[in-house]
Amino acid sequence: MTINVGTVDRVVRLVVGVALIAAALFSSMTIFDAVAVKYGAIALGLVLTATGLMRTCPMYSILGIQTCKV
Repeated sequence: MTINVGTVDRVVRLVVGVALIAAALFSSMTIFDAVAVKYGAIALGLVLTATGLMRTCPMYSILGIQTCKV
């Protein structure tokens, strides 16, 4: 897969992804008491973290978006 995620986009994805996972697992916020919300936040966090680490986003490829300077 080609790289289509830029540096700023990558950092935001990593920070938000890790924050979502941590909040869902360790937070005492009542919103995460609902199982669907908790696992949804974990899944979204994993996707954001993975796309940030791999520097490629399948949705960006489908839509023809590229935030990196190549």
